[in-house]
Amino acid sequence: MAKDPYDVLGVKRDASDSEIQKAFRRLAKKSHPDLNPGDKKAEDRFKELNAAYDILGDAGKRARFDRGEIDAGGAEIRQNPFAGGRARGFQGGFQGGRGFGGAENFAFDDIGDLFGGMFRNARGGAGFGGGGFGGGTGQGEDTRFTLEVDFIDAITGAKKRLNLPGAKSLDVNIPAGIGDGQTIRLKGQGNPGQGGPAGDALIEVKVKPHPLFRRDGNDIHMDLAISLSEAANGGKVEVPTVHGPVTLNIPAWSNAGTRMRLKGKGVPAGKKDPAGDQYVTLKIVLPKTPDAELQEFARSWGARKPYDPRG
Repeated sequence: MAKDPYDVLGVKRDASDSEIQKAFRRLAKKSHPDLNPGDKKAEDRFKELNAAYDILGDAGKRARFDRGEIDAGGAEIRQNPFAGGRARGFQGGFQGGRGFGGAENFAFDDIGDLFGGMFRNARGGAGFGGGGFGGGTGQGEDTRFTLEVDFIDAITGAKKRLNLPGAKSLDVNIPAGIGDGQTIRLKGQGNPGQGGPAGDALIEVKVKPHPLFRRDGNDIHMDLAISLSEAANGGKVEVPTVHGPVTLNIPAWSNAGTRMRLKGKGVPAGKKDPAGDQYVTLKIVLPKTPDAELQEFARSWGARKPYDPRG
């Protein structure tokens, strides 16, 4: 059972959207799988944070959760038939002799509405063998699936087909910027109801790792190999991004570990967030095969101009 999203993110129930977003980013960064390779607890924590933010980061879902209409996993909650209206009148009938909201307002359909909700079973069937007092209607159950998505598709958005049992399939729109472990809800695509609406299909997204890119919030990180000559003299280098290759100007005399920013080349802008950036960390790589001329030059140059790179 999913935990209360406010507890997961460590925020108060009256927290602002900005406070929720900051809490999510701070905690998600600590538990990100890229920073905790092989740590199952960190991976589970990261998924838990994503699920909580899926609820609280969406104004509509947050409002429905606060009203008790959906649970912490985003599933619908069937309402208590005694919560209000006619149910309160029914309670008053035992206490003050004006049952069902008063005889002047009473109609036989009121009984069907009341008991139809009371005796529905978990799969939406009507009570009393489908008859009862007016039958009642039942919403179908939600169904849950898992869909693997390529890293770049999760960043830029895509349409994927999810194959279901019984040769059925669903076309799923992957929204740009979706995170690993987040859930997509397809309304009315779950199990059919019995006299009521169908349930929803809840699709948990699993983002495949990428050999070059790593995600941190809305930013993308990668290491870029450059030659000794490019590090010393600078030059223009083609760099891959999730949006396609771009040209990066390497400044002369760049050290390994230098980090350069490609503005706006991260996760695309959303309704609330600006576009992320891509950060490129330079990594100097020597030729695969040792070169005697280069080694001799390095020895001679090092002897004449010694320096301490660790100083």
